[in-house]
Amino acid sequence: MDQIYIKAQRIRTIQEKQQQMIEDDIVGEFKGMINYAVIGLIQLELPPDASWDVPEEEVKAFYEKHIAETKQLMQNKNHDYGEAWRSMSQEGLTDLILMKLFRIRQILHNDGKTIVSEGIDANYHDIINYSVFALILDSEAGK
Repeated sequence: MDQIYIKAQRIRTIQEKQQQMIEDDIVGEFKGMINYAVIGLIQLELPPDASWDVPEEEVKAFYEKHIAETKQLMQNKNHDYGEAWRSMSQEGLTDLILMKLFRIRQILHNDGKTIVSEGIDANYHDIINYSVFALILDSEAGK
């Protein structure tokens, strides 16, 4: 989660300052957040005592499973909400990602318990989808 926060905060800073000092572009940071969020989903699925030495084929299967679940969630939400995200700015999507990270932090401080809200996994799914939306907006702006 901390790596996602670092990337989101860097994006937010660049957006606010309208300038960057390091060559790495924002697109790469959004892609990184997608990958770190999938890693977070995989970690939630593995038992606490699982080895860090997971075979490549198993990691690939986990990754594809979580991307497929997240894509299905996006399609379901787009059905219900329309493509409301298209009227948002990339800055607004970054703000939503930061809010989801703060929510994950709250859940972790509460030992993973929630009363009404969705769990950590739902927040990771949203981070992935908001990052994808930001990448789509970026690619459409570049046309």
